[in-house]
Amino acid sequence: MPHDSLPDELMTRSFYEALYPFSLRFNSRRTLSPGKLGVLRHLAEHGRASTTELAAVVQVSQQAISLATKELEHLGFTARIPDDDDRRRTWITLTEAGQQKLTEELDAGVTWLQTAIQERLSNDERAILRAAIPVLQKLGSEAADD
Repeated sequence: MPHDSLPDELMTRSFYEALYPFSLRFNSRRTLSPGKLGVLRHLAEHGRASTTELAAVVQVSQQAISLATKELEHLGFTARIPDDDDRRRTWITLTEAGQQKLTEELDAGVTWLQTAIQERLSNDERAILRAAIPVLQKLGSEAADD
């Protein structure tokens, strides 16, 4: 059965199964958990944040985000800054070391993927992949909103 005629349920399962090895490869090359990486990424993209905001973004409990931000601070990747107007409030910010670590973590699987694309795919297959990127980005952005 050609992939074009797969029912949606089978296509979804096939798509997931095709992506699964990528997830394993990327995560095996990273030293931070996906949650901590999500914290660093959010701070890099949006600036300072409260632990409540970070917990919602990373989709973990307040207790888990408190522990994660303390560990990231201990590693020198984040810093706590008191709010200027409300001394009871503390902001979590990304440090220069945190930005560098984020870049390293995000680049961890890119080298492997770039090599695989160059060595394993034909020019036509690379064109198909290039054309699929906007669709994958759309799918990912909608999933992030859930």
